[in-house]
Amino acid sequence: MQRYSAFSLLRHGLTGHRGWRPAWAKARPRAAYDAVIVGGGGHGLATAYYLAKNHGISRVAVLEKGWIGGGNTGRNTTAVRSNYFYPESVALYDLSLRLYERLSRALNYNVMLSQRGMLIAAHTPAQMEICARIANAMQLNGVDGHLMGAEEAVRRIPLLNQTADARFRCLGGVWQGRAGVARHDAVAWGYARAASALGVDIIENCAVTGLDVQGGRICGVDTTLGRIRTERVGLAAAGATPGLAALTGVRLPIHTYALQAFVSEPVKPMLDTVLLYLGTGTYVSQSDKGELVIGGGLDRVPTHGQRGNLPAQETVISGLLEMFPAFAQLKLLRQWAGVVDVVPDSSPVIGPVGPGGLYVNCGWGTGGFKAIPAGGWLLAHLLATGAHHEISRPFDLDRFARGRLIDEAAGSGIAH
Repeated sequence: MQRYSAFSLLRHGLTGHRGWRPAWAKARPRAAYDAVIVGGGGHGLATAYYLAKNHGISRVAVLEKGWIGGGNTGRNTTAVRSNYFYPESVALYDLSLRLYERLSRALNYNVMLSQRGMLIAAHTPAQMEICARIANAMQLNGVDGHLMGAEEAVRRIPLLNQTADARFRCLGGVWQGRAGVARHDAVAWGYARAASALGVDIIENCAVTGLDVQGGRICGVDTTLGRIRTERVGLAAAGATPGLAALTGVRLPIHTYALQAFVSEPVKPMLDTVLLYLGTGTYVSQSDKGELVIGGGLDRVPTHGQRGNLPAQETVISGLLEMFPAFAQLKLLRQWAGVVDVVPDSSPVIGPVGPGGLYVNCGWGTGGFKAIPAGGWLLAHLLATGAHHEISRPFDLDRFARGRLIDEAAGSGIAH
């Protein structure tokens, strides 16, 4: 592992970092690969890493039309959690959380996981009843979670608005202590470095223009950098996945929306948990730099745009001020949007589609970042074996034909 003294860091900084060794190799496409992953975000990079690490398949290319981590991986609010309702969802997201818990050591790269806990706060007796059901389901499904009362909630988060005229007084809620946040770019860079070290080719600025199918099977990928032969393709490109699958005639039941987020100016530490208000749909955490990271519900206008807008800002920030009137004078530094791919039952699609050798990992909606390790683990298993892992099987596209939907739209209060 390359190490630098404080003096050498300063010297490298002043000279434009010339001489620094790249964390991963900048590859050019070869003529053929054992597998091609389309999408250089967290899920695509994790898939490549686990293909090499778990299955010994390292003749793999990751194709990214822009730069790695430049899509939703870099445009989210970084929460990681497994406080879902259905057993299938809990198995999926808790696999991801368990992998996150040992990811820094596995990748030899600090992903800055901070398990500070998450509170889903309720404001009415009906919401508390729902929270009780969620807490009970979590315990039955074998993950940590309990129903918290108002007194304990205020002890944990003293700045909560509990005044007599508060519109949404906190009555308690569901608490998961293992939940928290991780650093989004560190997750992408850690997987990229580890995959590259195992022989994976990471190819940026390489857009896919076609998927070649012969005899009912994938046999190649056409790109802006030329044609690549392969018999296995994994699509892990979030909102771009439906368009890529359509190149083979496959129609996925996915709509894309903008999910907007905000960052405030940095302030001293005052919030050491992740907090979601059921009454407003606003959620917030504080970064290591002191910034408040704020989000809310989907902007339900179909789009592929990555820009924020003022109506969403008003909705989310008004919700934040219902939580914490003390934040009213803070200044916003940034506002952005990620393009989220939403399936009718608000659960992902993982499995084979269309011609033989084509697999998808998509439809995560607003839950993609927290699921990166599991999404990569499960898609790698599919590509390596051609068969489902027991955790991915319920999320196959055929669930819509079988009527076995996993409707998590309200499983944890709000999908985010």
